[in-house]
Amino acid sequence: MSHLPGKVFIVGAGPGSVQFLTLRGHQLLSQAEVVVFDALIDDTLLHLIPANCQTFNVGKRGGQPSLKQVEIDQLLVDLCLQGKQVIRLKSGDPFIFGRTTSEIQALRNAGCAFEIVPGLSSTLAAPLLNGIPLTDPVLSRCFAILTAHEPDALDWEALSRMDTLVILMGTQHLSHIVERLLHWGRSPQTPIAILQWAGHTQHQSWLGTLETIVQKTSRQSLSPAVIVVGAVVALQPYLLSPAQTTSEPAHVSLISAATMPNLQPQNYLPLTQKTILVTRAAGQSGQFTQLLEAQGATVIEMPTLEIGPPSSWHMLDEAIAHLPDFDWLILTSTNGVDYFFQRLIAQSKDARALATLKIAVVGKKTAESLRNRGLEPDFIPPNFVADALVETFPSDPAGLKILFPRVETGGREVLVQEFTAKGALVTEVPAYQSGCAKAVSPEVLTALRSGKIDVVTFASSKTVQCFHQLLQAAGNPSMTGTSHSNKLLPDQCCIASIGPQTSITCQTLLGRVDVEATEYTLEGLTEAIVGWFSVPDKSL
Repeated sequence: MSHLPGKVFIVGAGPGSVQFLTLRGHQLLSQAEVVVFDALIDDTLLHLIPANCQTFNVGKRGGQPSLKQVEIDQLLVDLCLQGKQVIRLKSGDPFIFGRTTSEIQALRNAGCAFEIVPGLSSTLAAPLLNGIPLTDPVLSRCFAILTAHEPDALDWEALSRMDTLVILMGTQHLSHIVERLLHWGRSPQTPIAILQWAGHTQHQSWLGTLETIVQKTSRQSLSPAVIVVGAVVALQPYLLSPAQTTSEPAHVSLISAATMPNLQPQNYLPLTQKTILVTRAAGQSGQFTQLLEAQGATVIEMPTLEIGPPSSWHMLDEAIAHLPDFDWLILTSTNGVDYFFQRLIAQSKDARALATLKIAVVGKKTAESLRNRGLEPDFIPPNFVADALVETFPSDPAGLKILFPRVETGGREVLVQEFTAKGALVTEVPAYQSGCAKAVSPEVLTALRSGKIDVVTFASSKTVQCFHQLLQAAGNPSMTGTSHSNKLLPDQCCIASIGPQTSITCQTLLGRVDVEATEYTLEGLTEAIVGWFSVPDKSL
């Protein structure tokens, strides 16, 4: 018997072999007196334990004799009370669809010491090891993990709306899962992957669509496996390591994307072979470029705006000196956030100076910029445009004193006018200045004049105005012989706008707009462009 008091270490073993075990788990196994392990534990892990270590296989496998959970709970308690250092080895992570809660409760009731050691869950590792991302800037902004052991207990209507589903214990109910997803509106062409024994030497995988997967796997023994449903499955041929695709054991069934409808390698990134011109403020186009490149696009950046300080700091400094006099602070752009806080710091103040104010922001990026400074906005209008701020404002504006740091010139006046009409006292102060860039780069001019640009994007009305001004100054040949600016871009070039106000400016200065984002964010604009090119035989 050990001289140390007994203790139970509930250790996540990861998805398979020892290479996926944490360092803490490796250390504990090498010193264990007793190991109580599950059925899915890889044999290589047991090679780590000392020669005199006791082992108990308590794994539950369908149709095979096994200990009941209450018996496992009692076994852990008994071993701990004997003074043993017990490793309770669980596949994956202890808290992902395991019965760890029951075991901990039994240990607590008996006064036994225990420690939780996290592990790498197969829900994350299996897709990763098979070259399938669970998130993507456009194809999957969220994923849900579920167990389909009792599929009728799940809300399939809600689950069908999730971008990506990761399903454990679902292979016995595969046809039922497919039927439920199709019933609630998922496309029959939705990609699906079944990933068996990921992280083990005997791993296999099957890829198909909701329409084909049941038939493809009808004669296969699939359990245990992780099921992934969603468009991200189609990215596998691009993201899977070449070493995996060329040197897998013969028993691995990696199905080529070429066998899946509309998922041929040359098409699985929807913006492949498309060249997109991004018009943004100088130094601020990086995120949008990354979103587009993630979808296969070639991106050329055209800085149309130059952001800088206002002509005078006096009005903003005066407002900051009297922050307690205001009820609300309104910030409608990341530039507004950046320059406001720059000036706040210049006056030897920090976020504590805003303790008496409520803060409203427009847009997710503005909210993110505020959160990066440790502050949570009190209000964000639902559709990310400034004009919606007044109509959805959470309280009656009458009598409220509102501070509005904004661009010095060129901003829209509607927000101030509407707040004022409702009785609010709005103090506008210039926080930054936005002006047009001085010239177009030769690279951009050459690409435009040679017809190599497939899409021009605009994320604000000001970018449209400056784009128009810069190309006029450059003497764009497409305008020769006409005074109407709708010839500024050739007909085959798509004009993409982030939202309604930007679209109005496009119509006014460029004569048309082809794509408008449904969600007025860079992610939404990316999704709209992808949607434009996803229409078969799209003709611009």
